Amino acid sequence: MRTKITLACTECKQRNYNTTKEKKTHPDRMETKKYCRFCRTHTLHKETK
Repeated sequence: MRTKITLACTECKQRNYNTTKEKKTHPDRMETKKYCRFCRTHTLHKETK
């Protein structure tokens, strides 16, 4: 079953993206480089609660 998660920018702490992930295959928190429209650059985004 896929779980809804929110990705937040590590620089400005804005919650920019909503996505889903498979909890069974990825039990730890997700980290990806995504575009932040507030910082206007690609930054690391981490999964939040």
